[in-house]
Amino acid sequence: MANLEYESNPILEKLPKHLKQYIKPQNYEDYTVIDQAVWRYVMRKNVDYLSKVAHQSYLEGLQKTGISIDNIPNMYGMNRILKEIGWAAVAVDGFIPPSAFMEFQAYNVLVIASDIRQLENIEYTPAPDIIHEGAGHAPIIANPEYAEYLRRFGEIGCKAISSAKDYELYEAVRHLSIIKEAEGTPKKDIEKAEKHIEYLQEHMGEPSEMALIRNLHWWTVEYGLIGTVDNPKIYGAGLLSSIGESAWCMTDDVKKIAYGLEAAKTAFDITKPQPQLFVTPNFAHLSQVLEDFANTMALRTGGLKGVRKLVKSKALGTIELSTGLQISGVFDNIIAHDGKPLYLRTFGPTALSYREKELVGHSTDHHKEGFGSPVGKLKGINLAIEDMGPRDLKAYKIFEGERVDLEFEGGVKVSGEIITGTRNLKGEIVLITLKDCRVTHDDTILFLPEWGLYHMAVGEKVTSAFNGPADLNSFDLIGHELTETTTKSKKNQERRLLEQYYQQVRDYRETTNTTISRTKVFQEISEKFPDDWLLSIELYELARATNEANLSEAILKHLEAVKQRKPKLGHLIDDGLQLVNDSPVVKS
Repeated sequence: MANLEYESNPILEKLPKHLKQYIKPQNYEDYTVIDQAVWRYVMRKNVDYLSKVAHQSYLEGLQKTGISIDNIPNMYGMNRILKEIGWAAVAVDGFIPPSAFMEFQAYNVLVIASDIRQLENIEYTPAPDIIHEGAGHAPIIANPEYAEYLRRFGEIGCKAISSAKDYELYEAVRHLSIIKEAEGTPKKDIEKAEKHIEYLQEHMGEPSEMALIRNLHWWTVEYGLIGTVDNPKIYGAGLLSSIGESAWCMTDDVKKIAYGLEAAKTAFDITKPQPQLFVTPNFAHLSQVLEDFANTMALRTGGLKGVRKLVKSKALGTIELSTGLQISGVFDNIIAHDGKPLYLRTFGPTALSYREKELVGHSTDHHKEGFGSPVGKLKGINLAIEDMGPRDLKAYKIFEGERVDLEFEGGVKVSGEIITGTRNLKGEIVLITLKDCRVTHDDTILFLPEWGLYHMAVGEKVTSAFNGPADLNSFDLIGHELTETTTKSKKNQERRLLEQYYQQVRDYRETTNTTISRTKVFQEISEKFPDDWLLSIELYELARATNEANLSEAILKHLEAVKQRKPKLGHLIDDGLQLVNDSPVVKS
């Protein structure tokens, strides 16, 4: 199946349009036979090692999700199987914005970067790839407790408020991941990109909610350990998919810390191995820490602090008032009084909603230039407007056809003729519309009669502030443009020849062509590609399975020479040979 047919899983039909814009075809035929060999090596090595150190859900999940050791997973097949456990998968182009990534999770959708790491980066790559996503994330979601944690994390995480610096860091990390996987990138360019990330990380200032919750994501979903500090098991996808770090993390060189809320304040560096890891006693504990963190977010605390977070983010966000009225837009100015927001204002397109549904007549078309409104109680009146019954409203002349002069605590004055009031399901007034209206604060003019009708939000308090719009249909969110996309290296004649040799060996192993001379293939690659080690290991596997002692000996001698020339490849070669020696032949 060449293209991703995401219709194969009904879960994906529920995705909003703004998330579907990130989905791309998997284009399975783009995977080369060398890519398949990389997948096979990593998976064989991982399954062999992780069977001893990973949480039991990992191996169980491999079976449940149908992920093959010998072949890169096909998205169509994965979706068909994931449907049985209530999940789905989509292919994307490398890193996508954190809020979008988490929102996919909220819909029970696993985001999979469909590219695969180069053979040169077989141990670890900062770029998300199908080994990381397919072999790391997918198996663990077969565990129901963990799957619910992942969904809930996405639901809460996509509401976290970011800062402008967060997006700058995201772009820098994406850039590094692209150039590091692009063939022929000069070392100085990679070092420059890494130093830029280091600089940004050191100058982030006070971390935003998104930065903090990304830390939690990193230390659990990506690099989490489970069990006890003295005897942990691996469940984080970053560790499960890294044949280097999965072994290193189990040594005493990596400090193990009991997982708790403090992990949110522990930053990470994507360019380096992690110096410490957090250990959760069980998956249920992850959910408890997540809820504890959510209790600190503006999503649940609201107030002046929450409003200021949205102003600082300079991004589309929503403020919810105590009446349930939701104001969605880019907030640019607030007037505060006595530690409370007194007047809220957005600039540019704004929409008003109630319970995530846009109010009729209050779309971005109606509020193109922005929206402003006082918040709080009227001066000298202990009863908030939202708590006033019909008699109270009439007594204070807050009534259709009445001309009013409303002064709020803190000095905002609203003078005009009331046209109508909009009520919520409880019968509370959430919005009052006035004509011939003038709004001031001290000597500052906030609204003039000639500007049209004035819509005054009703709410004593700001109860919530969060990223994104209340009603997803209120804004055109389909404007995502990648500043940089992953690059495919152009194949030269030499690369095509190497792929032909890999294909011949694969065909022989899969018995689709058993007429090739493996001795001849070995002689040719050892002469023409003396530093390629992976195909020699595959040839050694076949030679050993058929008891060809002379060929086995020649290959071992060649690989020893490769190790002498390229010492950094030594442990990869040794690990591959050990796999073969421990298991004479693995048929697909």
